[in-house]
Amino acid sequence: MTVDTPVQQTALELTANGTRLPRWVPWAFVGGSLVVAFLVLLVVASPTLGGVVGLGAVLYAVGLTITSRVVEGGRYATDRLATTLVTFAFLLAMIPLVSLVWTVLSKGAELFSWEFLTTDMMGVFGAMTSGGVYHAIVGTLLVTLACSVIAVPLGILTAIYLVEYGRGALARGITFLVDVMTGIPSIVAGLFAFALFTLVFGPAYRAGIMGAVALAVLMTPVVIRSVEEMLRLVPNELREASLALGVPKWLTIVKVVLPTAMAGIVTGVMLAVARVIGETAPLLLTIGLVNSVNWDLFDGRMATLPVFAYRQWAQGGTGVDRAWAAALTLIIIVMLLNLVARLVGRWFSPKKGR
Repeated sequence: MTVDTPVQQTALELTANGTRLPRWVPWAFVGGSLVVAFLVLLVVASPTLGGVVGLGAVLYAVGLTITSRVVEGGRYATDRLATTLVTFAFLLAMIPLVSLVWTVLSKGAELFSWEFLTTDMMGVFGAMTSGGVYHAIVGTLLVTLACSVIAVPLGILTAIYLVEYGRGALARGITFLVDVMTGIPSIVAGLFAFALFTLVFGPAYRAGIMGAVALAVLMTPVVIRSVEEMLRLVPNELREASLALGVPKWLTIVKVVLPTAMAGIVTGVMLAVARVIGETAPLLLTIGLVNSVNWDLFDGRMATLPVFAYRQWAQGGTGVDRAWAAALTLIIIVMLLNLVARLVGRWFSPKKGR
């Protein structure tokens, strides 16, 4: 005689009711709920897409849960209700994202072309349909690169200190300051960079490095927090095994901890880049806007995509179309950077054994 384990007993309890609803039943409830919602709104008031979907979702959740409880039992009914609520929450969260992407694609595609990407705004005035964002693309990439050079090493080293070495009041103080920096407004970072360079070089100085420093102030705490969480996910057993073999702690961090967390670190860095690449206020305050390409980060104003889009939108007319096309260009750049980061993270992450 065999004795059932608790897991087996739970499985027997779950299947004790016997019958289950066929796979097509939820889909049938989806269609039926939408039809009933449309008919109800048609009688009560004029039906709208949002009203039909909202009322249909309520009817679907109630109807499927009651049917499942009658046919399958309370456990399956609760499971189906939880699944329905999670699915509805996911779809609700996707609405603004899909709406945003669709709006930028539909409006930005009107002027988006190869010519738009390879020309600048020199000699373009008023409602002229020519002109492009080449100078803004160059400026955005240079400023973001300089910002990353400043923020990424500083953020990674700080996260390593907090996780691997930090103890006592100093570590608590750094953690507190990182939390404070995470919530500062972007205009404050711009004012900090403006004041810093004004004190050193004078009030007339403008350069791309000013914007890079301002963005680095915003990017560094995001990098610290994300890298810190990734390092804490590395099992302590790996560290202990390396230290037990006589490997120094610094070499354990370099050869064991960082490669293990590399995929998460790259993802966190890209999230931080995406956080700052679209900032407008600090760049508008520090480096402004020009109509031609400036390759020198340390001398002269530079154009960036966020500031270019803002100025074109404020100009009105054809500038609104340029603003949407610039926004589409910025989204494409972020997507390409994320793709490159995924490939880099996969390349440097530890290889799984066969």
